[in-house]
Amino acid sequence: MRITRDLGGGHAWTLHEGVLGDGRRVFVKKSAVKKSTAEKGADASAVFGSEAAGLRWLAEPGAVAVPEVVAVDGGALVLEWIDTVPATAGAAERFGRELAALHAAGAADFGAPWPGYIAELPMSNEPAPDWPSFYTSRRVLPFVRLARDRGALSAADVELVEEACDRVTEVAGPAEPPSRIHGDLWSGNLLWSADGVVLVDPAAHGGHRETDLAMLALFGAPHLNTILAAYREAAPLADGWRERVPLHQLHPLAVHVCLFGEAYRGSLLTAAGDVLAL
Repeated sequence: MRITRDLGGGHAWTLHEGVLGDGRRVFVKKSAVKKSTAEKGADASAVFGSEAAGLRWLAEPGAVAVPEVVAVDGGALVLEWIDTVPATAGAAERFGRELAALHAAGAADFGAPWPGYIAELPMSNEPAPDWPSFYTSRRVLPFVRLARDRGALSAADVELVEEACDRVTEVAGPAEPPSRIHGDLWSGNLLWSADGVVLVDPAAHGGHRETDLAMLALFGAPHLNTILAAYREAAPLADGWRERVPLHQLHPLAVHVCLFGEAYRGSLLTAAGDVLAL
């Protein structure tokens, strides 16, 4: 494989375009830390292995498009190259139906059989008996406490989010079986290709389907209303799903506080207050 272009970097990675010996273009994510990313809390081989496992698992039902995993080892993840085009309403409508089909494919548990990561941060995928306990103990509280330890949240901030977590069972809506979710479905992880949306960079696991929808809304996916309308036509949502969006945004906002500091503190505390008001 030959690297043909550097694409910048993010978190503990450098990003590149490459070409294989047979002429295929590929996307390459490399560790930016010589030894590993252990200094940042994760080993590169585990991070890349988790991402590859998630992509393959999302591909299994044939519901959504993901890039082929060409190779994965301790130093790099090599994926099929995806050419992008401008987002269209037609592609958004199709994606809404595809996302509903992915979620409907289900999962064995709330969790996953591989270690979880989001960016370079470790994230437990150990199964839990129900979604509220999985979400609070595996997703929200570990990152809130990490943010406190890093000095980005106060003890009072943590207490507020903990109070919101105490209400999750009460406000989460009707219980649903585990859905097969992307887990980090912000707009930057949707690649709009000539053949439709391709999903990248997952934190895939068995979770609640409203989590993916809330993540799409967090930073404003293109044609979001079209995606949601098509999704709801294919797989109606329980009453109150719009009001529950802040609940499902607690986790990504806590992660952003850990990664980027106090800039996201206000958004996290507002979401926690909204949950307490449900």
